[in-house]
Amino acid sequence: MASLNVGNLGEYLREQRRNAQLSLRQLADAAGVSNPYLSQIERGLRKPSAEVLQQVAKALRISAETLYVRAGILDAERDRDEVETRAVILADPTLTEAQKQALLQIYESFRKENGFSGTAADLADIADAADAQDAQDVPQDDTEEPREPRQSAG
Repeated sequence: MASLNVGNLGEYLREQRRNAQLSLRQLADAAGVSNPYLSQIERGLRKPSAEVLQQVAKALRISAETLYVRAGILDAERDRDEVETRAVILADPTLTEAQKQALLQIYESFRKENGFSGTAADLADIADAADAQDAQDVPQDDTEEPREPRQSAG
């Protein structure tokens, strides 16, 4: 059974690659996939895994969730708001990568606490960001003595 969105995915990837001014070979190298495989994806002959889509998205500096929707991995109607929110965060040029990942982690936490599905986040690889955020959240003064007085003189 053929996927309805594979061709749409390939056309979109080709457009994004050209917008990024990358050759097929350059994108394949950056994403860690073979040149022929990426060519087959662009021509709609192959449906890549979520992991491959994430690698391609990272190489193109675009939202992996957008690629998941175009590949038919995510339900476009149900996940549209989440995908758009994530895309806006990831596309914001005023944020550093660390800030983007922190915002995505906060957003996912909010969704989970309020009973929303985590479908897109389950597919997205934000585990590293979550680990980094958790490491930052550990209070340092519980295990170490403060190096500076807590009260200012004056």
